[in-house]
Amino acid sequence: MNVLGVLPFARFVLENALTEGDIAVDCTVGNGHDTIFLANLVGDKGHVYGFDVQQAAIESTSRKLVERNLTPYVTLFQEGHEQVRSLIPEKKQSKVKGAIFNLGYLPGGDKSIVTRPTSTIAAVSALLDIMPKGGTIVLVIYHGHEEGKMEKEMILSFVEQIDQRLAHVLKYDFINQVNDPPFVVAIEKR
Repeated sequence: MNVLGVLPFARFVLENALTEGDIAVDCTVGNGHDTIFLANLVGDKGHVYGFDVQQAAIESTSRKLVERNLTPYVTLFQEGHEQVRSLIPEKKQSKVKGAIFNLGYLPGGDKSIVTRPTSTIAAVSALLDIMPKGGTIVLVIYHGHEEGKMEKEMILSFVEQIDQRLAHVLKYDFINQVNDPPFVVAIEKR
C-alpha cells in the first residue's frame, strides 16, 4: 500500500474535482505552487483566481506564471480570501469547481503574517454558497505554531457543523506522527 502524503492527497482530491475549462481558486497563493497546479488542471479554457495578502507572494507567483506562459489564465488579487465572492466576477462564481487553502504562514516569509480563522471560515462559507454541486474545497491545515492551533480548532468546529445534506466533509491526517503534522479537510458540495 502506498499512502499519499498530505500535499499529494490534497492534489489528488482536486484532480478528481476539476477538469479542463473549470474555474478554480487558490485562496492562499503563497509561493505559487498550487496556483500553477490549478492552472494546469483547468487549462486554457479555464481560469484560476488567486488570493494572498502579501505582496511578496503575489510577485513571486506572477513571475512563475510568466515563466510558464500561464498569465492569461490566472487573475491574482492582493487581498484576503474572504473577498472571494466580491472579487470573482459574478458570472464566473457558479462555475467555481475547486478551491485550495494552505493555512498558516508563507514558507520562507514573515511568520508573523498568518491566516486567520475568521477570514478562512468566511471564505469557505462564500465558496459553499457559490459553488455548484460537486464543487470541492481543500484545506491543508498547518497548526505547528500558536495561531495555527487556534485556527485548527475553529476550522474543525466550523466544518463539523456543516449540514451533511449540504456537503460531505472529510479529514485526512496521520495520527501517529509527532510535532503537529499538517492535515487535510476536504469539503464536497452535495
